[in-house]
Order: sequence, then C-alpha cells, then structure tokens
Amino acid sequence: MKKHALSTRLWHWLNLVCIIVLFMSGLNISNAHRYLYWGEYGFSPADAWTSVIRFPGWATIPGYYNLAEARDWHILMAWPFALGLLFIWVAMLANKHFWRDLRTTREEWTPRAIWQDIVDHLKFRFDHDGGYNFLQKLTYGVVLGIFLPVMVFSGMAISPGIEPSMPWLVDIFGGRQSARSIHFITAWAIAGFFVVHVLLVLVTGPIRQIRGMITGGRK
Repeated sequence: MKKHALSTRLWHWLNLVCIIVLFMSGLNISNAHRYLYWGEYGFSPADAWTSVIRFPGWATIPGYYNLAEARDWHILMAWPFALGLLFIWVAMLANKHFWRDLRTTREEWTPRAIWQDIVDHLKFRFDHDGGYNFLQKLTYGVVLGIFLPVMVFSGMAISPGIEPSMPWLVDIFGGRQSARSIHFITAWAIAGFFVVHVLLVLVTGPIRQIRGMITGGRK
C-alpha cells in the first residue's frame, strides 16, 4: 500500500511552488507599506501596532521593488493555492486519508501520551506503527485546517474591490487592516512550519522522504 496517495503527492508539490511564490511576492508587497494596523483603517505609522523590516531583493519576487509586478505574481499563484487546498480536502475526505491518518484519538490527548510524543520527537523517533504520531497529526491538522484556509480568506478580505460584494468576509476579520495583519502573521507561521518541516526531512533521511513523496513510498 502506498504511503502517500497520488492526490497528496500532486498537491504537495503544487502547494510547495505556490507557497514559495506567494511568500516571496508577498514580501515585495509588504515593502510598499511596512506598517501593520488593527481595525478597518490605517495609514499613519503612529497608528500601527508594529512595523516590519524592508525585505532585500534576493528574498522577493521580483528581485527588485515593483508593487504591480509582485501583485501579478501573487494573484497568479493565489488561484492554484486556493483551488489546490479545496482539492486536497475533498481528496482526503473521499479516500479517508484524513480519517485514517490525520484524525487524533482521545487516548492521544492524554498528558502522558503527549509527553511521550515530545520525547520521541526530541530523539528524532517519528515512526508510529507506520503512521503519524500525535504531534505530526496536530501540526498537519493546524496547517491544513487553520493556517492555509486563513491565508485564503484573509487574502480575499484584503483584495481590492472585495468589500462592496462581500462585506461580511471583511467583518469576520475585524476590518480590512486586521485581515492584512492576520494575513502577514499567518504567512510567517506557515514559513516557520516550512523551515521545521524541511529540517526534519533532512535529519530523517531526505532521499527516502523525497522519493516517497514522488513515488508514493510504501507503508
């Protein structure tokens, strides 16, 4: 039996490309106004709850400051990102991947079991009877069920022209500027997950892990 279904593998690599382009073009967009606000409006740096650094060209798409071009890249990748997320959720529910591999059980939520998973992670022991352990399930659940959907909907909330047609979406985030702050924070949370994910792949057999995500691997 394949460890990774074809739908999972296709989405994984598509999502990788989308996230990299979205993140780097998003940094370029951030350079246009480096202040974040809460609420509906925000223009003056004095009203900002924080400011961010100006990101260097090597970290942005394009590699020089160009707001219009960065937005084009961002919108171009936003569509496959959002549709890909919808696709993987439909696929996971249809092939029971979510119920079988990502669903946590009551026993896994006990303090003793959680602590054991933490100890196993610190020792780089990730195998759990051929499946995912509790921390992996929890992390993937948060990323797939919270972080990625929040990126889609907060991105829609800050899109120009969305407020007249979908004011309720903006209201959910507490205003357009709040949606922008949440979008920025969540983007960096996903970036943090990405870095940790890559590091764990590197220390647990990168060739085997990458081959498995290409061919499907074996349980």
